[in-house]
Amino acid sequence: MALVGLALVTTLVIMAVTSNVVLSLGMVGALSIVRFRAAIKEPVEIVYLFWSIAVGIVIGAGMIPLAVIGSAIIGVILVLFANRKVHENPYLLILNCSDEKAEGEALMLAEKAVAMFAVKSKTVNASGIELTAEIRMRDARTAFVNRLSAVDGVSCATLVSYNGEYMS
Repeated sequence: MALVGLALVTTLVIMAVTSNVVLSLGMVGALSIVRFRAAIKEPVEIVYLFWSIAVGIVIGAGMIPLAVIGSAIIGVILVLFANRKVHENPYLLILNCSDEKAEGEALMLAEKAVAMFAVKSKTVNASGIELTAEIRMRDARTAFVNRLSAVDGVSCATLVSYNGEYMS
């Protein structure tokens, strides 16, 4: 979504620049002094920042119809792309198994219950096997975790919401 938004904002700026050489030099100067002191957390924030800068420059150049029509088009396209966003929340599944037999049964059950299953880590020590997997569920039901913990040899089954980032 951010790439589409930046492409549209760049198109708006280029349309304004191609009409006047003096304006193009002014835009280069104006855009070269832009600095962001706050950390950008989401890529879409960059789109909105550059969109507002581009519209300000285009309006300042006296091209109000270009700014209004360009903003309307960019806004509609961004709304369409934002509504198409897939909301699949990843989870971490942590299994503590006593032996390979319990691990195999639990993995088979987990793979059937979820849409996506990828092993992230496996630790084997004297007390058993700890397996961590990233999963994406088909729906919001988490009852399969109860079935996992009921498997003979599985001492603990934990499901943790995971957004792909680690706290620092």
